[in-house]
Amino acid sequence: MSQYIQKLIEEGEHLKQDFKFEISDVKKIARTLVAFSNTAGGKLLVGVKDNGKIAGIRSEEEIYMIEAAASLNCKPEISFSAKKWVINGKTVLEVDIPKGDKKPYLAKSGNDKWLAFIRVKDENFLVNAIQLRVWKNENRKKGVFLRFTEKEKFLMEYLEKNETISLEDFCKLAGLNRRRASDILVRLITLDEVEILYLGETTRYGLRKK
Repeated sequence: MSQYIQKLIEEGEHLKQDFKFEISDVKKIARTLVAFSNTAGGKLLVGVKDNGKIAGIRSEEEIYMIEAAASLNCKPEISFSAKKWVINGKTVLEVDIPKGDKKPYLAKSGNDKWLAFIRVKDENFLVNAIQLRVWKNENRKKGVFLRFTEKEKFLMEYLEKNETISLEDFCKLAGLNRRRASDILVRLITLDEVEILYLGETTRYGLRKK
């Protein structure tokens, strides 16, 4: 049993795994739950420090806080499974969150606004309006129609030479208002031609690697 958990810990935090020393804030843990659900699913190891050291969970209340976060602070409600592992007298809580099929999943923030998050590498990022519109398109049964105009051609050629672009720069360089530029990006992302790149505090767009 200990070898199983140790192997997971050795992987470190990544796209599908996060460590939590403790669960003390339902709204913060809700962000992680929705980020996993909105991305590729994932595993939460509670009672493990960021450096991989096993500290153990402090009380039984932590599982109830996760349940409260999933049911009251996530919309739609998120299903998860949990299992306890005892290693050298310390209890690690393994929480598995599946990839969701009802995106976007939203978490209630500190000011009671409902926000969507996505997982990128080992971090959770707030998604923007363009990502929300892409999910809305993906949930539709009908396909996405793209009329390939000079503006789409301009964007694709620009990205072949410059790798990334911001929404603001696309507006300026292509002579488009924000709504029209967003429409183009949404359709190209939905068609898997372009992808959203979350880079720290900024969001940019690049050709999807195939």
